[in-house]
Amino acid sequence: MQSRQLLLTAAAAFIAAGTATSAFAASIQVGKSGKTFTSSAVQCSAHPDTGVTAPMVQAGLYNPKASASATVALNGTRLKTVVATDPVADVWLADGNNTVVVALNKRLADTYAFAVTPGQCSLPDTSGNTFSADGTLEYAASSKSYATVTPGCAQNPGTGQLQPYVNLFDNGGYLLNVSVNNIPLTQLSAQRPHTPVFLRAGVNVISAANGSLSTDYYIRDGGNGQCAL
Repeated sequence: MQSRQLLLTAAAAFIAAGTATSAFAASIQVGKSGKTFTSSAVQCSAHPDTGVTAPMVQAGLYNPKASASATVALNGTRLKTVVATDPVADVWLADGNNTVVVALNKRLADTYAFAVTPGQCSLPDTSGNTFSADGTLEYAASSKSYATVTPGCAQNPGTGQLQPYVNLFDNGGYLLNVSVNNIPLTQLSAQRPHTPVFLRAGVNVISAANGSLSTDYYIRDGGNGQCAL
């Protein structure tokens, strides 16, 4: 990818610019120009037109001056002109290879590449899960694990930033391999019966696999990937 990777919070990026937006991606990469950005990775979010979860990234101006503007394009099709007062565009991606271009003018543009695999944002079936009487806990169909329903807010030791999180519990001393959005997180067992699971922006799929015997799934919305205490 032809850009340098930066992991920054939305607040830090836009406090520096003197503006703020709740839609800004929690983790970004900045282009070679130093003036544009996109999300660092593909996110899964509910498309506003269909309500169906689909792959997307955000793109736009990084630390823009008051007079700044740029054109955001996907695979050669212009999507939106972003300006300092509205610096972020949602870019909905197709399966396969996608090229996002943020052009500051005819001669200066940053290019970002994203690959989407078919079904990448398809959600697992959690219809067999059940909830506690007070609605605060969700139990997997296997009964081997359960998770808190409403996200809390805490500092993620991995990023140093405040992020929403839920707690995942081992419900019987099983050996459970925990992943978030297909990225391995930790292992639960009798020795470590619970763990916080921090949520990134958009839809998060939490899985707890007991070898090949069963896999528990939980779906949580991380909002914009930020929270405040």
